[in-house]
Amino acid sequence: MKIVFFGTPGFAVPTLEKLLNHPEFDVLAVLTQPDKRRGRGNQLTPSAVKAVATSANIPVWQPQRVKKDTETLTKLKELDADVFVVVAYGQILSQEILDMPKLGCINVHGSILPKYRGAAPIQWCLYNGETQTGITTMLMDAGMDTGAMLLVATTPIGLLDNAHDLADKLAVMGADLLVETLLKLERHEIEPIPQENSQATYAPLIKKEDYQLDWSKSAMQLHNQIRGFYPDCIATFRNQPLKMIATAPLGDAYSYELPEEIIDIYHKLPNVSTLSGSPGEVVSIAKGIGAIVQTGEGLLLLREVQPAGKRPQSGWDFVNGSRLAVGETMTNGV
Repeated sequence: MKIVFFGTPGFAVPTLEKLLNHPEFDVLAVLTQPDKRRGRGNQLTPSAVKAVATSANIPVWQPQRVKKDTETLTKLKELDADVFVVVAYGQILSQEILDMPKLGCINVHGSILPKYRGAAPIQWCLYNGETQTGITTMLMDAGMDTGAMLLVATTPIGLLDNAHDLADKLAVMGADLLVETLLKLERHEIEPIPQENSQATYAPLIKKEDYQLDWSKSAMQLHNQIRGFYPDCIATFRNQPLKMIATAPLGDAYSYELPEEIIDIYHKLPNVSTLSGSPGEVVSIAKGIGAIVQTGEGLLLLREVQPAGKRPQSGWDFVNGSRLAVGETMTNGV
């Protein structure tokens, strides 16, 4: 099967690698986003997909706007591919491109469609407290993740999973599901299923304001926001920004999903059931782990944070390094 691969970030790498190593697939070319300047040196850096393709000696094309690039469009037509595979490419494909391959364009999407169509399905499913997600392969059409579904794979979401953890898991699942999809599609063993549009939800690009924490929210809402938009959620402490990297909601309702060390410390805290304060107030310190903060509803344990100008550090190192005291207050993000 002759394949052209469209993809950019690390999430797409396992799928590309799977295709490159499979005896029944021939990856003719890879399209990825143009190199971007990153880091302190502002060096031009290739995408994760480009790095893999280059090492495998696969032609790499990086048009600024693929649907407007006549040279790229001509080369795509000349390849006469059986299928285009698209995994987090980052550009919208025109109908002209969608119509080129014999079997169509197959997208690997990080949700159980029609829920969480859009650019950030993994982040928003965590933000909304979903306990299950998955991968959907679909035939692409001109809409935003609206094409007919081919195969679906699901996985549970753990209480402490963050967007990075979940993306790694789904990337591997997506690679396996894509291979299965292509083989079954070629054998005519899949019947595409139209999406139920009335059940659709959307996962838009994350905006700057989405990172701002509001301590009047519940502990679970804050925890979901922090792990969903990992590692960039911000509160304010002593008039300085403080990133929240990892947290845990405390309470009997969550204890079965928490690590033993957190459960043990939680149950050993004096008067844990009577701890209370204003939203954002540090009401206790969990020895060896970090501060416990009162929220609008429930308690939130700060497991890992990043003070302004410093590297991420454990909640306990932050307590000691800042000489954090019970009664101090975290305020909302700035």
